[in-house]
Amino acid sequence: MKGAFKSLSVAMVKGFLRDKTTLFFAFLFPLMFLVIFGLLFRDAGNEKIKIGAVGDGQVLVALERTGAVELERFDDLEAGLAKVRDGDLPGVVQASGDEVVLRFAASDQAQAGTVQGLVAGVTQQLNVAASGAPPKYDFRAEQVEDASLQPIQYLTPGILSWGTAVTAVFGAAITLVNWRRKQVLRRLRLAPIGATPILASRVVVTIGVAVLQALLFVGVALLPVFGLTLSGTWWLSIPVFLSGVLAFFAIGMLVGAFCKTEEAATGAANIVVLPMAFLSGTFFPIDKAPDWLQTVSKVFPLRHVNDGMMDFLVRGKGPEALLLPCGVLLGFTLVVAFIASKVFSWED
Repeated sequence: MKGAFKSLSVAMVKGFLRDKTTLFFAFLFPLMFLVIFGLLFRDAGNEKIKIGAVGDGQVLVALERTGAVELERFDDLEAGLAKVRDGDLPGVVQASGDEVVLRFAASDQAQAGTVQGLVAGVTQQLNVAASGAPPKYDFRAEQVEDASLQPIQYLTPGILSWGTAVTAVFGAAITLVNWRRKQVLRRLRLAPIGATPILASRVVVTIGVAVLQALLFVGVALLPVFGLTLSGTWWLSIPVFLSGVLAFFAIGMLVGAFCKTEEAATGAANIVVLPMAFLSGTFFPIDKAPDWLQTVSKVFPLRHVNDGMMDFLVRGKGPEALLLPCGVLLGFTLVVAFIASKVFSWED
């Protein structure tokens, strides 16, 4: 059995490496999404608020020192107001002597409130400093890390999970159909080889390819141009990742058991994987979707892989967060694998 397992595994690896199309869709195709989206959105969330400025004085200097404001200078007020009316700027600050006037557009209430708060806060600080009187109230600001993510931190777990799902589902389904049509399964059945080494060798190859995908994706995302930062508990994502690979492999076996041709298997795998990717938060945050859609997405294993990978790769959650994703994924694997075993056939 050991020799059969080794021979089958080597044969599957060689077949995988010789197929240039499979290599492209396993590694380069999903990596293209990571590179393109990572470059497009790498500066998202870091933009300063741009407001107009007319005149000069300590208020304008203090606004620039906050690091949250970029001033666009104008020689006269009307030029700045024209930009505000056109919607190009949220407001314009006119500083003349001791008088500071902010003129803002109310169409975007969030930006209007932010601009008013910044200008009013800076002006008040300068007033207190100029009075020479000690402030009555002591104010201290401390930064708190929120749960929001930079784009690359969100994209890497999602696209990695999707890429491994595609490879596992397509690899298992098309291999099974191909071997059945070419009578390979029939020959293996007649040979002194049980189903266990055949299945185990395919699982090992699938996991090996998935690990290579993970190393490539994370390695690229860690490059300075993208700036992925791993949390201290990143290694806890490994059980979630492997559980996800097994779940997708089980789906591939089920698709391969039903389909009779490679074309049918490809179409069925696409029907399964593509909607799952969009409904599981691979390309956009699922928490922004309607409540009913978030509920539906929890049926799909890819949602739990995405959430689990994100929890450990970038959010830094502890071991207690392993229970839900791993439990759901392993349970899903057992159910789907059981169904696949009941409809499996050695030959057409």
